[in-house]
Amino acid sequence: MAGPIGSSQWSYSSGSSAFYGYQIEQSCRFESASNDSLSRTFGTSSDLTKFTFSCWVKRSLTYSNDGNTSWQQIISRGTGVGGGGAAFGFESGGGTSAGIDNRDRITAYGLKGSSGGTNGGDDRIGGYYRDTTAWLHIVLRYDTSQSSGSRIKYYGNGDEKTRVSTNEPAGDSDRFNTNGDVHSIGAGTGGDNDLDAYLAEVIFADGQSYAASQFGESKNGVWIPKDPSGTTFGTNGFHLKFQNSSALGDDSSGNNNDFAVAAGLGADHQVLDSPTFGE
Repeated sequence: MAGPIGSSQWSYSSGSSAFYGYQIEQSCRFESASNDSLSRTFGTSSDLTKFTFSCWVKRSLTYSNDGNTSWQQIISRGTGVGGGGAAFGFESGGGTSAGIDNRDRITAYGLKGSSGGTNGGDDRIGGYYRDTTAWLHIVLRYDTSQSSGSRIKYYGNGDEKTRVSTNEPAGDSDRFNTNGDVHSIGAGTGGDNDLDAYLAEVIFADGQSYAASQFGESKNGVWIPKDPSGTTFGTNGFHLKFQNSSALGDDSSGNNNDFAVAAGLGADHQVLDSPTFGE
């Protein structure tokens, strides 16, 4: 049911076509207990200094609610947090560092550049993301042409979030959006640190630095999706709508950057629960 954004970190779904000008018809369910990721080998980037990743997510298992102790990767390169890669997701099992409890935080791991940042560095935002009942819109904005301290930005339901731990990149991205490397949705290539959540409207814009307003808007105090048709996707860009239950990795960006579907991600993982249509 629709509700004011100030009442939660999360957005709410009413399913009213009159309220939502842009409809998201379904989502994809990812589960850590099964082999259910998506993967694709990237080509040469349009611009290694910029990219934007946007998705709507509704969590299933969290550290706070279910005792989950594994990092949950929404998108990763290579093995992700397993070592040697990069990832973006929920740090459910991260424990504490520098006196900060990092469990259930949103974190980017290893997003270094050719002349700045560290391979295993964490970049986190404040707040805890534990709600398993409603949808959250997350945007990760990477742009090393900006001044130090502003090269990675995060948005949650349209609001820019404060970074509480930083791994500041510089130069070209050399751990993500990289030519010849496998990038995955819902896990890493090692098959671990799997996501337990629903994902909808997953968008990657290669070579572009977009704010959350490219993908959503506020209406009556509620952050809702909007038509992303004006998005420039670039070479490696994609738009996953999960429309075809027999081909959940189909790309709708016009690039035909389809993802390979793991054996465990069957047609039953397409669900009629989305940011604009609740079960």
